[in-house]
Amino acid sequence: QVQLVESGGGLVQAGGSLRLSCAASGRTFSNYAMGWFRQAPGKEREFVAGISWSGHSTAYADSVKGRFTISRENAKNTMYLQMNSLKPEDTAVYYCALVTSPVVVKTTSEYHNWGQGTQVTVSS
Repeated sequence: QVQLVESGGGLVQAGGSLRLSCAASGRTFSNYAMGWFRQAPGKEREFVAGISWSGHSTAYADSVKGRFTISRENAKNTMYLQMNSLKPEDTAVYYCALVTSPVVVKTTSEYHNWGQGTQVTVSS
């Protein structure tokens, strides 16, 4: 019932930055945690970052820790992923999704209402 739409992807040079947005329509976030995932060519979808309903608890994949920052504005029904110091290995389609839990969850199979994804390409 809740639809998610990712935006903000694009082509950037290594070392550059992008800010991804995930906007929800149809209903509010309620008390759901949310997460960002990515899928590179030939690879499985992987967890990137997650944030609790309150926004006080976050989790990151080791590969992006210190470079990416996840946040959310529940009043705007929007989640963000600030990506700094981008590397070519960050190239992937980035997806956002919901999980029926107020706390951070890293398990991909527990998420639902996936967006269509936004392409991030980092050139070397």
